[in-house]
Amino acid sequence: MLVDRARSQLLIVDVQERLLPAMAASEQVLHGCTLLATAATRLDIPITVSEQYPKGLGPTVSALAELVPENRVLAKLDFSCMSDPAIRDRLDTAGRDQVVVAGIESHVCVLMTAMELVDAGREVFVVADAVSSRQPSSADLALDRLRAAGASVVNAEMVLFEWLGRAGSEEFKEISKLIK
Repeated sequence: MLVDRARSQLLIVDVQERLLPAMAASEQVLHGCTLLATAATRLDIPITVSEQYPKGLGPTVSALAELVPENRVLAKLDFSCMSDPAIRDRLDTAGRDQVVVAGIESHVCVLMTAMELVDAGREVFVVADAVSSRQPSSADLALDRLRAAGASVVNAEMVLFEWLGRAGSEEFKEISKLIK
């Protein structure tokens, strides 16, 4: 299955000020998340951003937060976004059955969220170069488990080109510049 621009939405999980620096490949994760958010905004794809206990872990990192409207950022205490009624409602009311998932930590909040999305009958695409954990082995285990559960593991560039679908448009010109 391909990521379909008309059927998908983007969920960025817990990329926060006090949490991101502890992640392996934190710069890569931030780059992947900002790339996805920039493209989703340009292509009118709904975005939801979660924040795990922002009082303790801080807000979403500013480089990402500035790309997303403030009303798209929702605080949570549950590890899974699907266990939080406001976030679940936001994802459900978007009217899109595919969810592209990025964020941290791969083996906790990303894993639990993606597993519950799969269980709810969604097509889930976890963006490998936009997720991480403190230990790379934890991220690897999470991606293996997600594949086995039926989620597709992709990279950010795959998502962008699948969203675009073809070359030659103004959108293609703008978004392809982000990749270079």
